[in-house]
Amino acid sequence: MTTYRILIVDDEETLCEVLKLNLENEGYDVDIAFSAEQALSYNLKEYSLILLDIMMGEISGIKMAKMLKANIETADIPIIFCTARDTEDDMIMGLNLGADDYITKPYTIRNVVARVKSVLRRTSSYKSNANLPTDKPNRLTINGLCLDLEFKRCTVDGNEVKLTRKEFELLAYLITHRGKICSREQILSRVWSDEVVVLDRTIDVNITRLRSKIGAYGSYIITRSGFGYGFRD
Repeated sequence: MTTYRILIVDDEETLCEVLKLNLENEGYDVDIAFSAEQALSYNLKEYSLILLDIMMGEISGIKMAKMLKANIETADIPIIFCTARDTEDDMIMGLNLGADDYITKPYTIRNVVARVKSVLRRTSSYKSNANLPTDKPNRLTINGLCLDLEFKRCTVDGNEVKLTRKEFELLAYLITHRGKICSREQILSRVWSDEVVVLDRTIDVNITRLRSKIGAYGSYIITRSGFGYGFRD
């Protein structure tokens, strides 16, 4: 049985201790850091998930998340933001950084534990499926656009393009279903868990960012208003 390691990064010590106790009761190994600076001194690649507050000291949760996503050794670690910043723009910003969920304070411990289980179940399933033997190629190539499914790497005309986890999964899903229109419901069920709060604009934001990042190939992603999105070459 897999034992997951979780890191809680929050400057509210009492809250951290309560979260740690409840998550340990669920069978997880849990560590605490009371600042991003302290967290960055840990061997972060050993963690299965990070619960991250946004409003902390000199290094904010947003800044720390950007640092994690920019490092190939930590880019795939799931992040759940837990924060008092609860506007729609704040949520979209967090999701755009590649966060797997966004929980606003005040929250119930039961809700946090449920979200943690959901994210770990989804990301663990994705990693397991990625490691299964398959007759499908490890690369998806459309002209000069290439997705390396094994190394989670995207290149456009030979140049690497940095994609967030969600952007990569979304693009891979559209390419593997090219020639057809995928509904929002189909995309959400594959790329986002239906147990996670996903804003209506989340798919739109990720599609817009994908089109921008993959240059000329962005025109291959098509929109059918009222139906969904597709990919055609």
